[in-house]
Order: sequence, then structure tokens, then C-alpha cells
Amino acid sequence: MSLRFVLDPDLTAELREQVVALWVDVTNAGGAVGFVAPVTGADVRPVAEATFAGIVDGPDRLLVGYDDARPAAVLVFADNRFALKAHWCVLKRVMVHPGAQGRGYGSALMREAEWLGRKLGWAALHVTVRDGLGLEQFYARFGYREVGRLPGALRVAPGDDRDEILMWLDLPPATPEP
Repeated sequence: MSLRFVLDPDLTAELREQVVALWVDVTNAGGAVGFVAPVTGADVRPVAEATFAGIVDGPDRLLVGYDDARPAAVLVFADNRFALKAHWCVLKRVMVHPGAQGRGYGSALMREAEWLGRKLGWAALHVTVRDGLGLEQFYARFGYREVGRLPGALRVAPGDDRDEILMWLDLPPATPEP
């Protein structure tokens, strides 16, 4: 089954709860999306609400990949909020439901993000990843390259500091559709 992508869906109370539940499930399965397991909805909700505010009030954008009627993949196109950086965008909260792993949803999400990035006129996409999980290899498969590291920037537990890896994808202009 393939995902049906929606950019900027109506951020209803139901969708908000689904995204929070997805975020909890991803984190508790070991995903690096701003928290360290174990978390509950109460832990995630304040960060999620701030994220939703940036989407509803702008300028951030939400991309949801639906498997039937349920969100199975999500990411946020986060605006830099700085005029000199308006030509590129940051991908945040890149998530695929743990129960959907192995179906190619992560690859589909990244291809859709790249296509939309070109369509929206960005020159590049940027994502940060937590060292120690092999995530940089996932992004490298889509052309992202490591452009820097912040050593020990992420403290996931006392005595366990991880590098934050900065990944970058140049986006040449989109070719016109036939």
C-alpha cells in the first residue's frame, strides 16, 4: 500500500491527537524526534502544540502521509524565520509509525519532501540527526550530505552526549511537468 500525501491538512483536534500519538510511538520505539523514551502524550503535547502553532499561524508547513485514514508518516517544513535564510528550509519531526516500518514509507516521505521543496522554490533542505543511530546513512540514500557536527550537543542521558549531525540536500530547480 502506498501513502497518500497531504501538504497543509486541516489541523483538526483529531489530527493533532493522531500526530501526538505518532510522536509518542516513534519516540518509545527509539526514534530520535526530540525526546528520549519513555514518553507519554503529556510529555510530547507542549512541544507538539508549539509546533502546531507554527503551522497554523505560519510560516511552517505540515506534510502528512496517510495510510488509509490514519497518519503513518509526518514531517514539518520549518521556516528559518530569517530573511537571509528564506531560500532553504529545515525538515523537523521526520516520523514514520513504527508499525509501518519496512514498507518504504520513510523513503516515500523523503521523496515527497524533496519534490515539494523543489515545487515550493527552495534551493536546499536541511535536517539534523542524532549520532549513534545510523540515521545519517538513511538520509545519505536521498542525496543528503553531512555538512557539520555539533560535538556532544545532545544529552540523551547523564554521561551520554551525542553529536548533532547537520545534513544538507541541494535542490536544483524543478523541471516543468509535461
